[in-house]
Amino acid sequence: MQRFYQEIMSNLENLTQTASQVRRDIVRMVHAVQSGHPGGSLGCTEFMVALYFEIMNHNPDFNMDGEGEDLFFLSNGHISPVFYSVLSRSGYFDKEELGTFRKLDSRLQGHPTTHEGLPGVRVASGSLGQGMSVAIGAALTKKLNNDPGIVFTLHGDGELQEGQIWEAAMFAPNHHVDNLICTIDANGQQIDGSTEEVMPLGDIGAKFEAFGWDVMHIEDGNNMSQVLEGLTEAKTRTGHGKPVLIVMRTSMGSGVDFMEGTHEWHGIAPNDEQLASALEQLEETLGDY
Repeated sequence: MQRFYQEIMSNLENLTQTASQVRRDIVRMVHAVQSGHPGGSLGCTEFMVALYFEIMNHNPDFNMDGEGEDLFFLSNGHISPVFYSVLSRSGYFDKEELGTFRKLDSRLQGHPTTHEGLPGVRVASGSLGQGMSVAIGAALTKKLNNDPGIVFTLHGDGELQEGQIWEAAMFAPNHHVDNLICTIDANGQQIDGSTEEVMPLGDIGAKFEAFGWDVMHIEDGNNMSQVLEGLTEAKTRTGHGKPVLIVMRTSMGSGVDFMEGTHEWHGIAPNDEQLASALEQLEETLGDY
């Protein structure tokens, strides 16, 4: 385990540079069409980069079944900008296509969909609360097929206000879905305000533990080192009879100072001046699209 972790951490600088480029993609994509969700996308950048560039066993030569691979399902589909950027930068499609985000006839719709055939997208998402159920189905399929792959999901903390989440949370431990790692982006913000103001969530970890999950925490989900360590640890906990849940603390809008820590940038695009300010803060490392 220690040796494996050291090998992963040796790539830390490259991953951090990739995260900077992904953040540039996010703000440019949303600005170009004056539509989209930059806040949560920026907050989950380290997680998505770590997952696709280091943690998951996946193949950009995409097939829908994903046999023999790890799978990822984005439940909070409104943060599609970070998803599309990471898919592109990891080889699923050409980065130039990022410039079609949210345009008519684009494969890069505001919420991920499947009928456009975008490589890397296995389920339409953004109708909150459904991703965990889908992921459980995929994980059970892998178990039935003796497929060693792990299924990963990402959810918003506000999404936990959806009742279907808790049906899924009861189901997975009861059926020993132990090839599943679900991560909660606990940024404390949702579209109308803080989660404490809208509907307090209490102790998320304790609730899932009570349902029978193996719960762990990433205290700073915008620290690449902590994210790598947490996801690596989570993989070691699979296969032991319980699904794994990560409660990951992040800051909405992370990386762009005027967007950080507020729900106001949940679904608002930056203007020209704000875009320029954001890009000054984000190093171009892999070349803009």
